[in-house]
Amino acid sequence: MDNVILEIGLALVLIAFAVSLAHKLGLSNVPFLILIGMAVGPHAPQIGVFDFRFIETQSLIAFMGRMGVLFLLFYLGLESNVTRLIEAGRSILAGGSLYVGLNFTLGSTFGYLAGFPLRETLIIAGITTVSSSAIVAKILFDYRRTANRETELILGITMFEDVFLAVYLSLISGIILSGASSIAGVASSGGIALAFIVGLMVVGRWATPLLNRLFRISSNEVFVIVIFACLFLLAGLGETIHVAESIGALLLGLILGETEHSERMERLIVPFRDSFGAIFFFGFGLSIDPFSLGGAAWLAVAAALLSIVGVVIAGMIVGARAKLSPVGSLNTSFTLLARGEFSIIIVNLAIAGGLLTVLQPFAALYVLILASASPLLAKESDRIYDLYLRLTLRLKKLFSPRKKKPADEEAEEVEEVEG
Repeated sequence: MDNVILEIGLALVLIAFAVSLAHKLGLSNVPFLILIGMAVGPHAPQIGVFDFRFIETQSLIAFMGRMGVLFLLFYLGLESNVTRLIEAGRSILAGGSLYVGLNFTLGSTFGYLAGFPLRETLIIAGITTVSSSAIVAKILFDYRRTANRETELILGITMFEDVFLAVYLSLISGIILSGASSIAGVASSGGIALAFIVGLMVVGRWATPLLNRLFRISSNEVFVIVIFACLFLLAGLGETIHVAESIGALLLGLILGETEHSERMERLIVPFRDSFGAIFFFGFGLSIDPFSLGGAAWLAVAAALLSIVGVVIAGMIVGARAKLSPVGSLNTSFTLLARGEFSIIIVNLAIAGGLLTVLQPFAALYVLILASASPLLAKESDRIYDLYLRLTLRLKKLFSPRKKKPADEEAEEVEEVEG
């Protein structure tokens, strides 16, 4: 037990260092936490009593990280508005279909052109399509964009991706693990996930008066325990029907965010969100073996660059359809660019099915690149758009045909040169 406490203490010291450094530099702490997790982990040295491999606490850190994802998404739901999300359903359906369709097509094309077999190509398409809901939530918090117009669209696409993920995992697990797939099974799985999401949102909106009465609890201790019970129960129920536990947490936040107790919930949940959320990203870094990344470096970099292009195109189209400003559309693109926990789940399925081993380092490096790039690009979306406008204007001037100047202006220029 002493070693467990010491390892957890050491992990928290490293997390505190990463968060402090990110705060001093004015950047999101996500890439710092991932990188410092990679720097230690399974292949780190043992110096005296300090074991940087975190062997005894690996499963505990992973579980605490899962809790962090739940708190991140639950708080994000509290900050949002389920009424507006339901009203924007048609826009989200169209935007989600376009966003997922374009990125899945690009991922499939990349896998095919890179020479991978069919099953590996389908895995790569999945890895490069689905955003990390945990990193998406962290970006929205870090840059205080939860009240922005584009946040509704971002949340909607995140939930659309989860329905896609349910269908995709049902199909791909059949193809990889059993060599066959059932169309009825895939349709059933996707339908159940969609019904769970839509049904909870509708019922939650209807049940707001009842929830207002149920959560009138004077004791903060009892209040927090009741919230925890609801959060873990709903997330667990969602996972049993193949809806990601993080989406269950988001849905509960959306529902309770409509109640009169939402501000109190936000205030009490913030410490858990920040603490366990940091542990999640640190634990994710621990799972990446930096010495195994070299063989897949060019594949991961090429896929990451293609994903950046894909999400920018998709985000600008989807944003324009939702009547967002160009900067709002770029925010949508760069926020949804993050890849994380879902990509790792998909590649683990490939490893279980005995597919090419290069997929694991490819996914790890690809996720690391985009998990680090997404917060940085999202932070600078205003400057990036301004740079784009300046570059476009210069190119326009450079390639536009020059008008003939009047004779008197030409004469004046000649005189100036001669003078």
